[in-house]
Amino acid sequence: MDTIKHIAIIMDGNRRWAKENKLETSLGHKKGADVLETISKYCNKIGLKYLTVYAFSTENWKRTKEEVDAIIKILELYLDRFLKNADLENIKLRILGDKAGVPENIRKKMIKMEEKTKDNTGLQLNIAFNYGGRAEIIRATKNIAQDVLDGKLKIEDIDEQVFSDNLYTYGQEDPDLLIRTSGEYRTSNFLPWQITYSEFLFLDKYWPDFTTEDIDKAIEDFSNRHRRIGK
Repeated sequence: MDTIKHIAIIMDGNRRWAKENKLETSLGHKKGADVLETISKYCNKIGLKYLTVYAFSTENWKRTKEEVDAIIKILELYLDRFLKNADLENIKLRILGDKAGVPENIRKKMIKMEEKTKDNTGLQLNIAFNYGGRAEIIRATKNIAQDVLDGKLKIEDIDEQVFSDNLYTYGQEDPDLLIRTSGEYRTSNFLPWQITYSEFLFLDKYWPDFTTEDIDKAIEDFSNRHRRIGK
């Protein structure tokens, strides 16, 4: 039986949840952020090592300005709350994605939050924001190419470990399990390199309805699978 260490979640369905409950879209995103806080604390409590969540993709900028502004505001509130309680929860946080592409005030809070929590020893919470999997791979490739040009690396020394060390998730184990809510059956450009051998679990429920019981069921489901990984 494999022990689960890293869960990745595509938190999908905030907008549809809001629509079905006759609420503004922004309230769906706020509820989703509240659920993330609850799930993060629970995963920390049960001793999960890593939790990586897909919060905002590079494609999400195409949404209406009103919705994007609401998401940014909710993120800012979340970061402020996390900064205040980080030491209490002992959670270590990392932002996966292009920080240069987010508003300056948010970028500063992201950096401050990562610095403040870097020595925490509990759950490693990765929030993918302004993230695109293909863009991450291109970024890693450019970094490696630059190291070769600078004489820091030989072409023949490039292997999977070198590549992994240049991803946003450097130093971390790959996800054991990928969960997607809302009934969709695709990975949507999320961690394409890292989920090569991950187990998948697709749930027919919206992210705002996700609970700690769903985490328990997902872990139980994972423990009953037989991962061969090439054997």
